[in-house]
Amino acid sequence: MNIYQVLADKNNPTIALEICTDSVISCLEAQQAGAARVELCSGLFEGGLTPSQGLIEVSRQSISIGLHVLIRPRGGDFCYSDLEFEVMLRDIALAREAGCDGVVIGILNPDGTIDEERTSALFAAARPMSVTFHRAFDMVPEPLAALQELISMGVDRLLTSGQEKSALEGSELIAQLVQQAAGRIIIMPGGGITERNIARICRETGAPEFHLSARRKQPGNMQYRNERVSMGGELRLPEYELAIADAGKIKAALQAVNVRA
Repeated sequence: MNIYQVLADKNNPTIALEICTDSVISCLEAQQAGAARVELCSGLFEGGLTPSQGLIEVSRQSISIGLHVLIRPRGGDFCYSDLEFEVMLRDIALAREAGCDGVVIGILNPDGTIDEERTSALFAAARPMSVTFHRAFDMVPEPLAALQELISMGVDRLLTSGQEKSALEGSELIAQLVQQAAGRIIIMPGGGITERNIARICRETGAPEFHLSARRKQPGNMQYRNERVSMGGELRLPEYELAIADAGKIKAALQAVNVRA
């Protein structure tokens, strides 16, 4: 067991939570609540992008729990150019230099299968950090075959919603993946998981770890607000509202699965 899993809770629960974060304050909330680690991202509206080096470094300095960094150079699909692949390799090197515990990757071929050659190269570049293959997996045409490929490569963990919009809807496939994995790779459900449904998903899948954002919204600090101007496009996010991880929701989720355990 990794040290950051031991640090997750004084009672060392069976079920570990990974909290998806995009700010230092969310990382601190996750640690306070007893999460095992955070997955640090930017651009959550696009499904998550690689965070800035400044955010990585200050987050690493601020928390002692596990810190995994998303390696995704752009939004959209997971079929990357040679230049984008070079960016991913450099971002992995920077994450290691910053003292991160792991990286989260995913790269596919044009036909939707896992790009084994470049995934293996990213995996090798990341060691000795932990490696998670992210929800690019939910786009592959043959999930059971893809899981076996990841196991053969030695990937540590798979994040998946069971190829559905939410992990609850995909729980049947997730349970199959957990059974097939047989402890050779960690299957970590993610997607639409809350403190209200995590116990059910835990029961239905038998997964040992869960990925959630557990966020709350709160007003930003601006007092003067020019409502005529937006810094985004026409599909607008609220300019004067922040979304951060909520320690109370994380604690409730931990309690829900630990009662089960």
